[in-house]
Amino acid sequence: MGEQGPSGARRTAKKTNASAPPATAESTPGDRAVPAESAAGKQAPARKPARAAASASVKSPKPAKSPKPAASSGPAASPKGGKAAGPAASAKPTKPAKAAKAAESTASPKPAKPESPTALVRRARRINRELAEVYPYAHPELDFENPFQLIVATVLSAQTTDLRVNQTTPALFAKYPTPEDLAAAVPEEVEEILRPCGFFRAKTKSVIGLSKALVENHEGEVPGRLDDLVKLPGVGRKTAFVVLGNAFGRPGITVDTHFQRLVRRWKWTEETEPDKIEAAVGALFPKSEWTMLSHHVIFHGRRICHARKPACGACPIAPLCPAYGEGETDPEKAKKLLKYEKGGFPGQRLKPPQSYLDAGGIPAPPLGAAG
Repeated sequence: MGEQGPSGARRTAKKTNASAPPATAESTPGDRAVPAESAAGKQAPARKPARAAASASVKSPKPAKSPKPAASSGPAASPKGGKAAGPAASAKPTKPAKAAKAAESTASPKPAKPESPTALVRRARRINRELAEVYPYAHPELDFENPFQLIVATVLSAQTTDLRVNQTTPALFAKYPTPEDLAAAVPEEVEEILRPCGFFRAKTKSVIGLSKALVENHEGEVPGRLDDLVKLPGVGRKTAFVVLGNAFGRPGITVDTHFQRLVRRWKWTEETEPDKIEAAVGALFPKSEWTMLSHHVIFHGRRICHARKPACGACPIAPLCPAYGEGETDPEKAKKLLKYEKGGFPGQRLKPPQSYLDAGGIPAPPLGAAG
C-alpha cells in the first residue's frame, strides 16, 4: 500500500474500523489480525476501541453459572445439554426425604385394635387348655394329709417358698398333729420349729390363734365355707380358696404372686388388687375350672414364666402371649432357665402325688439335706 500521510492513515483507520468487527477483550496489541495501523506504526487509534470494549466487559460481566442446588433443598439438577428437568424428575423425593418418611412410619406405628371381650375369653381359655396339656400333673405344692395340715401350711407359706414350708411342717405336725395340740402349745417351742420359714414369731401367733379358733368355734374341724374360713386368724381369701379347692373340692381361684403376675402379662386383666383380679379372671372361665386353672397358672409361673427372666423361648403358649419377648427368646438359652421338673431339678414337695412322679418329677429333699 506504500507510505501515507497522517490524513490518509486516519481515513484508512476510519474505514477499517467501520468495516472490521469490534475489538474484544481477548484482543492483544501484538495480534497480527489488527489492520494496517500496525504496519504504519500507529497503534493508539487501534487500541482505543479495544479499551472501550474491555471496560464495557468489566462493567457488565457475563452472568456466572448458578451452582447446582442441593439434593435436599429443591428439584434435581438439570441434565446435560442445558434442558431443565421435567415435572416428574423434580417431584421425585430425595433420599433424605425417604429416610425421614420411613423413620416417621417406624416411630409412630398404627395402634393395635383393642381385644374384644369375646376374643379375650377365647384366648384365655385356649391358654388354660394348652397349660393343662403341659402340666397334667399340676397340684397344690404344699405337703398335707388333711384340711388342718393344709390350712396351717398355707398360712406359713406367706413370704417364703412352699419348699421351705414343706421342709418345716414335718417336725411341726409330728409334735402337734391336731388343732387341740397346737392350740395348747408353748409359743417359744413353736417359734423354734418355725424359724426356717421366716417371720416365725408372727406365724407362730397366727397358727396358734388359728388352732384355738378351730377348737372354740368349729369343734376342732376346719370349716368348708368361705365366710367361716376368712374369719380365722391369718386366713384371707387366697388361703380360703386353697383349702376349699384342694381339701373340699369346691372351686376357687388362688390369687398368689405368680397368678397376679401372669394374668397381667397375658392381659387378662389390668386390676392389681387380689379380690378384683379374682373377680375379673373368674368371669373368663366356668366355675368348675377355677381350681385347676390356679394350679396351671402357678405351675407355669414357677417353672417357665419367671418374674425376672421369663423363658420365652421355651414357652408353650408364646404365640398367645402379648408379653412375648420380655424374657430370653433363644430356645437353647431359655431351656437353661427352666426350673423344677422342666429343668430336671427337684420339686417343692417332699411327698408329691404319684402323677407328678410318673411325669418325671423329683421329690424335694428334707430340711438339712446336702445340696
